[in-house]
Amino acid sequence: MKRIKLSDEVILISGKDKGKIGKVTKINNDRVFVEGAKMVKKHTKGNPATNSQGGIIEKESSLHISNVMLYNATKKAGDRVGIKKLEDGKKVRFFKSDNEVVDT
Repeated sequence: MKRIKLSDEVILISGKDKGKIGKVTKINNDRVFVEGAKMVKKHTKGNPATNSQGGIIEKESSLHISNVMLYNATKKAGDRVGIKKLEDGKKVRFFKSDNEVVDT
């Protein structure tokens, strides 16, 4: 079971966008894309066949998964995540600081 999943709310803990909060939009192995974080400018060439215009577009770049923490809304800070089994055998994620279950 992964500690960070798609559409989780995370906080960045390093880099130029440190402290920014956003949702995970995409995960590739050990890299994550966070909504509105690590924006880069990409120069694109126009293509008349697909009717796309060229220019400079701003898009999100990937971050390593170790540079984000799951955001705990009750503490208003990033929090470490653990995995435990419930009585019925189901695995769930929980915040290590207050043992609150993240997903039900």
